[in-house]
Amino acid sequence: MLQEGGADMRSTFFTYDKALLTVMVQADNPARIKELIDKSIPEGAEAFGMQFEQMKSEYRTKEIYMDLFSYVKDKPVYVTNYRGKRNEGKSDDELAEELLELAECGADLCDVMGDYFDRQPDEVAVDKEAIEKQMELIEKIHDRGAKVLMSSHILKFTPAERVVEIALEHQRRGADICKIVTGAENMNEQLENLKIINMLKENLRIPFLFLCIGECGILRRIGGELGCCMYLCVYEHDELATPAQPLLKDVKVIRDAMKA
Repeated sequence: MLQEGGADMRSTFFTYDKALLTVMVQADNPARIKELIDKSIPEGAEAFGMQFEQMKSEYRTKEIYMDLFSYVKDKPVYVTNYRGKRNEGKSDDELAEELLELAECGADLCDVMGDYFDRQPDEVAVDKEAIEKQMELIEKIHDRGAKVLMSSHILKFTPAERVVEIALEHQRRGADICKIVTGAENMNEQLENLKIINMLKENLRIPFLFLCIGECGILRRIGGELGCCMYLCVYEHDELATPAQPLLKDVKVIRDAMKA
């Protein structure tokens, strides 16, 4: 992993010496996002994830995007624009255009769903034309100065070989970071997930974020020490926060203790 740049440089998701503490801030208005940012920075937040599918439509403007991205100062910003929530009824083409707008306004890392333009249960597009559209979208995001995280939320236990296959496909399509979320309900499945992290380290040329849901979600708390490029956490578990994401204060203690 790379070392962080000087004090006069904005950090990125690719300049770090340990897995980044990325605080996800989900809210339906910009004031609440700023409140969560203000609370998180003193607690050690190193990056932020803004999930704009939660934002009310009246706040989805370029002016607000640019204001929020500048509000974090030197911290990089990861953005999502997933289906559902307040994006209900929008086509994938509309979501992609909004993602491009977020990149234009200063987002550092844009989340391109792995099944954009070809919805699939495991969030991995198989249609050739859809894949070509994804690759074109990734190029356009790059042209706007942002990087791309491609995500596949499988949300169930998945054998190692299939996870690696998906990760390599993310890489082939042009993603800068691969994100895959599976599941684990028992120790055998959890051990397979530990094996998967090592296989991703051996096979990928790009950073990755491998997470799981279920009874054995320990990777969300120690994954960064095993090879994942970041932690996704929250300042507090309010009504919009993702329950599976651990608290910032807890993850920081674990990470710092393991690095001691």
